[in-house]
Amino acid sequence: MKCLKSLIIIGMMLLSGCTHAASSPKGLDPELSNYPYPKPVAFFEIQSQQQKLRMAYINAEPKQANGRTVLLLHGKNFSASYWNRTIDSLTAQGYRVIAPDQIGFGKSSKPQSYQYSFHALAEHTFHLLESLQIKKFDVMGHSMGGMLAARLVLMYPSRIGKLILVNPIGLEDWKLHVPYRTVEELYQAELKATPASIREYQRTSYFGGEWKPEYEPLTEILSGWTQHPDYPRVAWNAALTSDMVFTQPVLYEFPLIRADTLLIIGLRDRTAIGKDRVTEEQQKSLGQYPVLGKKAAQAIPRAKLVELEGVGHIPQVEAFDRYIKASLEFLSP
Repeated sequence: MKCLKSLIIIGMMLLSGCTHAASSPKGLDPELSNYPYPKPVAFFEIQSQQQKLRMAYINAEPKQANGRTVLLLHGKNFSASYWNRTIDSLTAQGYRVIAPDQIGFGKSSKPQSYQYSFHALAEHTFHLLESLQIKKFDVMGHSMGGMLAARLVLMYPSRIGKLILVNPIGLEDWKLHVPYRTVEELYQAELKATPASIREYQRTSYFGGEWKPEYEPLTEILSGWTQHPDYPRVAWNAALTSDMVFTQPVLYEFPLIRADTLLIIGLRDRTAIGKDRVTEEQQKSLGQYPVLGKKAAQAIPRAKLVELEGVGHIPQVEAFDRYIKASLEFLSP
């Protein structure tokens, strides 16, 4: 992949976009030009698969730098914006923070045609850091970002300091248990998404059947997209990335990870891709994070496991104090 010069397009954003989706009758466009992030956003231009793409990212500088950089990798149903509180905590401790939107997500390009792979996303991210002259960095990945973080660490081991995986998905190989669904079938399912169905999925999958007002911002971008005329392009990219997550497991390579690793596992999490395609009895054996977290910690040679009782898929929202305490202690020299 040939990387072109970084296009820095930074503008101060409003501190909150929490009501923007609801106030926009036309919803949110694919690149979220009408949805402000809580931090300034820049864009990195890349040439990939015979097309020019833009990768959005947050570059947060601390007031008093400690000389270290933390890369934050978002999950599949999220974007860089949900890292806001984490960014504030890390920069307060002197860390520079880079939080990109991967291609196909957030404010980044939503190509009409693209062959997604964790290798490609890892390479894009690496070249972004190269353009910023960042030679060594720590990595934190949540959910799908955990799969990407593992791939990045395996591809560029000499550039990684420490690795934090926050309720990563991909701790089990779903295709051994779940029937395959074609990209076309995934696309049709994405087209049926509504604000109500998105909220219900997060309530049952992420939060153990509970819902609180503070969870509502997590649905805004996804819900806003469904209300926009160009939503089919977003849905198509979502289908392609779903296929990537399902067909490209990284857990078999966990023993090859050499970085010091922290696994933060919310024990109430039961997230499993394709869970809706199997019987209720089979569902009981999928997404068992109390078991999966321990297996992952055993497979990764230099791993430490922190289990969070009563917490689901998103510890940085549901149990921020416990999550950030474990993260900062681990990152500390």
